[in-house]
Amino acid sequence: MERLGTGIGWRPEIADAVERMPGIDWVEAVAENVCPGHLPESLVRLRERGVTVIPHGVSLGLGGAERPDAERLAALAERVEALGSPLVTEHIAFVRAGGPLTASPRLEAGHLLPVPRTRDALDVLCENVRIAQDALPVPLSVENIAALISWPGEEMTEGQFLYELADRTGVRLLIDVANLHTNHVNRGEDPAKALAELPLEAIAYVHVAGGFERDGVWHDSHAHPVPQPVLDILADLTSRVSPPGVLLERDENFPEPAELERELGAIRGALEKGAAERSGTSATETSREAAPVQEASEPARQRLGLAQAALLSALVAGTPVPEGFDRVRLGVQARALAGKRADVVAKVAPELPVILGDGYRRAFLAYTHGHPMTGGYRRDALDFAGYLLAEGRCEDVRARAELREWWLERSGPKPRSRRPGVRLARATRRVLLRR
Repeated sequence: MERLGTGIGWRPEIADAVERMPGIDWVEAVAENVCPGHLPESLVRLRERGVTVIPHGVSLGLGGAERPDAERLAALAERVEALGSPLVTEHIAFVRAGGPLTASPRLEAGHLLPVPRTRDALDVLCENVRIAQDALPVPLSVENIAALISWPGEEMTEGQFLYELADRTGVRLLIDVANLHTNHVNRGEDPAKALAELPLEAIAYVHVAGGFERDGVWHDSHAHPVPQPVLDILADLTSRVSPPGVLLERDENFPEPAELERELGAIRGALEKGAAERSGTSATETSREAAPVQEASEPARQRLGLAQAALLSALVAGTPVPEGFDRVRLGVQARALAGKRADVVAKVAPELPVILGDGYRRAFLAYTHGHPMTGGYRRDALDFAGYLLAEGRCEDVRARAELREWWLERSGPKPRSRRPGVRLARATRRVLLRR
């Protein structure tokens, strides 16, 4: 496995700081935010300097009941080739449910949700990973995720689940030590036990990130400093194996560059501490031969699909909580999903908070009740604006006029301002005004 070194998550908000930061060997960029034909100049400059850039996917839904979408895989492969990356990463999660497999409406979570650690889910995941591996031009690594909720009736621990996945598919693992801490707080899982059960030689690299605790629940925010317990888990991992790479993730609430550099320094300190504790016989790099993976049975896919659709519907559409789930914890997750929808829509459609002012977030959270996301965040922004207009929920005359113009501009097959009739009408108006 290629040695990556120390890296940081590249985000447009900190692009300049990342370029100037000393000791950065590689960066990771969210794949869906990169356009292969128009790479950000910052990433181009980093590549020219010899800095490795790895695309990190968030939308494949490899843990979902359906097989991976061919168009999404092709888009991810295109980004890999544009960035000249040595590997590509995704998550062990499901992000959508419903559709033909379950004869129910397709719903989008807008978030990474945990798969049940069952034989059905493992069989489906293994086949989905192999499909993805065959479609991608470089090796695939998959990441363990943070979770607020636990599935009832699980048959394996996280370590056992990840071990079997790697053993059956040969896939590399991206181990997020912050997510191990999250699962320790939220689900009572022992990080040391999880590390002890992992196939350490399969680790591609490691994520480190911050979060916060509220009312006994740890939120993996990627917007707060890395806490000491996460650094301790990193040191524990490093005492067992030398990870090929370690990366600091930060997605929001970006601090000054000096603070990011201090966090990177703390990460290096944890690596040094773990290395000092590691015995002289480190885990050896072994070649993992993937075992033949049989196709997951259609009944297994359907059982998993029904279970995931019922859970996601309870989270985003207000349907009854499936049996065996913690209702309180599900409520926390549902509110977190609604809040994330509001935040992301505000980013992809920044005009909406400007038009609606202080009432934007309250209006959007009210909209989420009974209006689950079905087509991604840009579609969600349009649907929200259309709902406000159709239901008369925007009472301010000025705001309503601006919102209507915004919606009309974006709701057709092409921008309204570029349509021939609109251009002609505007040109005529300009001529009349000059008379």
